[in-house]
Amino acid sequence: MQTARDITYKLQDLRDLEWTEGAFTSGTGGMLLKSRKRSGATTWYYKLSTYDAYRGVYGHECVNELVASRLAQLLGVEHAPYRLVHATVSLNGEDQETWLCKSPNFRKPGEKKLSFDTFFELERIDRESPLEFADRFGWKSKIEQMIVFDYLIANRDRHGANIEVLRGDGTARLAPLFDNGLSFAFSCFGDEELVANLDPMKDFAANNFIGTRSLEENLRFVTDFSWLPRLSDADLSRVTSGLDDTISRTHIDKIAEMIHRRWEHVEGLRNR
Repeated sequence: MQTARDITYKLQDLRDLEWTEGAFTSGTGGMLLKSRKRSGATTWYYKLSTYDAYRGVYGHECVNELVASRLAQLLGVEHAPYRLVHATVSLNGEDQETWLCKSPNFRKPGEKKLSFDTFFELERIDRESPLEFADRFGWKSKIEQMIVFDYLIANRDRHGANIEVLRGDGTARLAPLFDNGLSFAFSCFGDEELVANLDPMKDFAANNFIGTRSLEENLRFVTDFSWLPRLSDADLSRVTSGLDDTISRTHIDKIAEMIHRRWEHVEGLRNR
């Protein structure tokens, strides 16, 4: 068995968590259930993959979340650090063994969160676009990093509430990137043939608040690629290490292919 420091392989008993929060996923009949728990001075946020009442948890968005977190770390992009946890949870009175992800609260004391789209409507000037708005607030570089990152992971769900503004004491800052699970081959749901045949370079239609619905087209808004590190094939391969007990080898290989192929494209843009 492969092991990794950011994966808890030993089965944990998390039946005490209450899954009272949820958001419907894009293009599926299921939803992503969320929970939170305070431990000492830290509030931990927990998230399940796609769930419905008759199938239970059947998605693998939590694995995607971990892979995305690892890639963001490699890139130096500020993000919520996710851990993948093997656990037993209680859903609708029934126990289920599954994989979930957890991350710590990233708000500083006194900060309040506001969705980017709400903040935009409150503070925008005239016909200012979300991209122009972000530039005015000094967030251009972070938005460009987000665009590149979302292209690399094929993120289909960067809507206005999946970008947050953190306000406190007269300041406003962009939150670290979070909720990256609807990415890679998330919609294949165990269909090995569908996973194997997925085009790694497909320009998936994305629910983006900033830019367009095209991940490929959004790259044209990036004016500076100099922040990108020089990554080797070995660096990129480590992003999918230790996952053999979580998803199929076919799925792991497809995620790895997507990352490598998309990285080659982004490197080509940097080197122009």
